[in-house]
Amino acid sequence: MRLLSRILGPRLEATAHCDLPCGVYDPAQARIEAESVKAIQQKYQDNEDPEFRTRAILIAEQRSELVKHHLWVLWTDYFKPPHFEKYPQLHELVNQATKAAGAAGTKGSMDPASGQRLLDLIAEIDKIFWETKKA
Repeated sequence: MRLLSRILGPRLEATAHCDLPCGVYDPAQARIEAESVKAIQQKYQDNEDPEFRTRAILIAEQRSELVKHHLWVLWTDYFKPPHFEKYPQLHELVNQATKAAGAAGTKGSMDPASGQRLLDLIAEIDKIFWETKKA
């Protein structure tokens, strides 16, 4: 059995800090969607047309969901235990950001201040992300 596992086993073992070669993850995706949300919120505030406002709400909800998706991908696929050890606030920061993109945040509010709060949280995640890329 030992001989068989040596013959069939991998000859080279590779490890990486992320699921794919670096360069595929970037908080910019979440930031771009969050910028869209904030812009939609502002347009909503500047327009009284009920049909326009209904569409704006729908689009803001969709973009907010995309923000959450991009943040979760970073959290689950890019960030690894060494990152969380070096940046102990990272779990809470991602949690706050995804909630800021959820029903209590940009998904449930058309106030541009909630969009700005989301952008501020993403900026903090972005800073940590780029620090981990330098390491």
